[in-house]
Amino acid sequence: MTGLVDALRAVLAPMTRTPWFRWFARTGLPPVERFVSRISRGRVQLTAFLVPSLVLHTVGAKSGEPRDAPLMYTADGRGRALVAGTNWAGARHPAWTTNLLAHPDAAITVRGRRMPVRAIPVPDDERDAAWAIMEAQWPDYREYERDSGRTARLFILQPVRPQTD
Repeated sequence: MTGLVDALRAVLAPMTRTPWFRWFARTGLPPVERFVSRISRGRVQLTAFLVPSLVLHTVGAKSGEPRDAPLMYTADGRGRALVAGTNWAGARHPAWTTNLLAHPDAAITVRGRRMPVRAIPVPDDERDAAWAIMEAQWPDYREYERDSGRTARLFILQPVRPQTD
């Protein structure tokens, strides 16, 4: 199965860098992902068929309201998740990155299991290594950063023990 997924990724990765796909990914994919997540009670994400995916649960930086964002993640080999704020090569940083900068204590749901995490921005001297790990999973992933004309925000999502009273 891994060989099939790797082959699909190799074929689909170049398509995801086309303008029409980027437009669809920013406008059409989020409502479809929310619908699938709602009917599956958070256990299924469409993007998870190709890449490991999670739902990031944050607090809005300005609103203070709960926000959810389905994201691709890459395991870093240390029990943590790496996520990149590429916004499909959009000119602006995705809102979830601003939320994490304001409120780094968040939660993620992976395969229906929710866990608290602490978001840590990837230090500048570790960015190339983080991108290499992510590109081993999704070929040329950093092209989104290059095409956007901005430096994408990268985060390590470190699991934390839940607070008890």
